[in-house]
Amino acid sequence: MDSLHNLPFNHNPLETKDDVARFLRCLLDPLERHTSLGGARVHLGYTGTHYDHHAAELEGFSRPLWGLSSLLAGGASYAGTERWVRGFDSGTDPKNGKEFWGNMRDKDQRMVECSAIGYSFAVAKEKLWDPLSEEAKENIGKWLGGMNDKEMPNTNWLWFRVFANLGLSKVGSPYFNSQRMKADMDHLDTFYIGDGWSRDGPEGVVQLDYYSSSFAIQTAQLLYSKLMKDEDPKRCEEYRDRARKFALDFVHYFDEEGRAIPFGRSLTYRFAMSCFWSAVAVADVELPAPLTWGVVKGLQLRNLRYWFNQPGAYNTDGTLTIGFVYPNHNITENYNSPGSPYWCCKAFLCLSLPETHPFWTSKEEPFPPSLKNTVKVLYKPLHIASNIGGHTIILSSGQQCSYPVKQGPAKYGKLAYSSAFGYSVPVGNGTLEELGGDNTLALSDDEGETWKCRRDTREARFEKGDGNLEWLRSMWYPWKDVEVETWLVPPQKDTPLWHLRVHRIRSRDGRAIDSAEGGFAIYGQGDDGRALAPVSAVGSDAYGTWESKGMAWAGSKAGIVGVSDLSPTSSRTGTALRTDANTNLIVPRAVLPTLRGKHEGSSDHWIVTAVFALPSSGLKEQGARPGWLADWEKSPIVPKEIHKLMVD
Repeated sequence: MDSLHNLPFNHNPLETKDDVARFLRCLLDPLERHTSLGGARVHLGYTGTHYDHHAAELEGFSRPLWGLSSLLAGGASYAGTERWVRGFDSGTDPKNGKEFWGNMRDKDQRMVECSAIGYSFAVAKEKLWDPLSEEAKENIGKWLGGMNDKEMPNTNWLWFRVFANLGLSKVGSPYFNSQRMKADMDHLDTFYIGDGWSRDGPEGVVQLDYYSSSFAIQTAQLLYSKLMKDEDPKRCEEYRDRARKFALDFVHYFDEEGRAIPFGRSLTYRFAMSCFWSAVAVADVELPAPLTWGVVKGLQLRNLRYWFNQPGAYNTDGTLTIGFVYPNHNITENYNSPGSPYWCCKAFLCLSLPETHPFWTSKEEPFPPSLKNTVKVLYKPLHIASNIGGHTIILSSGQQCSYPVKQGPAKYGKLAYSSAFGYSVPVGNGTLEELGGDNTLALSDDEGETWKCRRDTREARFEKGDGNLEWLRSMWYPWKDVEVETWLVPPQKDTPLWHLRVHRIRSRDGRAIDSAEGGFAIYGQGDDGRALAPVSAVGSDAYGTWESKGMAWAGSKAGIVGVSDLSPTSSRTGTALRTDANTNLIVPRAVLPTLRGKHEGSSDHWIVTAVFALPSSGLKEQGARPGWLADWEKSPIVPKEIHKLMVD
């Protein structure tokens, strides 16, 4: 990303426990100037959320506790700890009008913050609980316990009440409610669907995003298994077993550089995407091969290094921005306050471990060689992961948020997601440039005035072809009389940088439909920082754009992306679309190779798209590797089972 913004921190290799602790302190120190006199509120900005500003300032207080309490539990000290001790006192004191957080109501955002508070008392009691007065302890117990009779969303939120009670139990508070805690645990276990995976809600919910893994469920299960192994041994061992199974799938969401594939909501939590690996270490869970302690360490530390080195993730004073790789409110949800990004402090859970733990003593290992250049079918989340050719992606069909969420079609309904190129979101409701339509089939029945993208994906399932090849098949109903059936075919060994999409558009009333199908969006500037210029032919220059009938391509320091129309009858035009600024999560200025077509009449319209992508090798972004053109010229083939449906 082109920027004169330097990192607000000194260089840090992030190789040792001390290095990781130094990074955490770099995040905690800037909060001091934003903290209220009583310590209970951290005011980081003026943007709004669906909840009140008191709860927003509580977020700024509580979320850093994931890191601070882990640091203290691991035997280190932090000079600013007293700010949080003061905050516990004043924030739960009803008589302190300026600092009091307010009592909880049904489905209150304050409930979310109880998780970090409960955990901090459980692991760092001596530093965070013991210094409090008896009156303060009474107030805190009453405040945390106040959620025990309140209604909560039927989602991962129930874990927040579990950890509130867990913390109360570890400090001996009379407000601990064992019956409430057990009931919540028993209900949360009904979310489990096998192979280590839990959905984020009851039966019927098809949402298995980072809340099913690092953000909430998996991490919570592992921490519970550590803290309650004596009181609840059977359940704890079950959680540890789930983690062993889950890890063999979850590793495929990470690339060799340490990046996790952006998918779903709450991505402003950034390096919380990787905290599952820290939680594995905290729970002392040895994973199956090839996930050695050195591999686990590498997965966690490489992700931290990646985010440490993203200047757009930080304000100039060292506080976190709302966004992803750069400040971007287009990607956020209406529950993201300026304090929300500090959920990332979960990635510092590993700081609670002694330096003698194998997580720290093991030599860091790279991404497992046996998992490179592989395709992995992930049955529970309805994903197919691939890192063949050096590009880490998932093909996706079937997931959606269980409630309306901002940019839901982009966060769950895209056809593919990439660790290198991320995904894009709309910034308006008009032109294709505003749509940010990467990796989606956008349809319009009003000549491009408005566009529809897949949100409610139905009948998603896996199918098998010859040679153990598997693909995803699903349905989408953009209008009552229009149905779109889609097949997603992963990259193959002989065409490693291409994946295939086959769509059958069926319009029962014969309405005229315009289509626009995007590939991956890429950094859209040249070495001079100016917009990429057209080139005369594919491969004539590694940097630039090229478009023709049936093809479009773009290359920059971030790599090469393109699309090719393989449709049997439909004819589409390729365009290197310059999307509106700030649509893409990774880069604020992007180019999107797109195929545009028109489909009229009541017959079936078959369109076939080959999607090409090769990210730059290494995080220094030097462009695509030499020899990429030979891969571009290898056109993928539609599997015969799908082809038969097209010609019958």
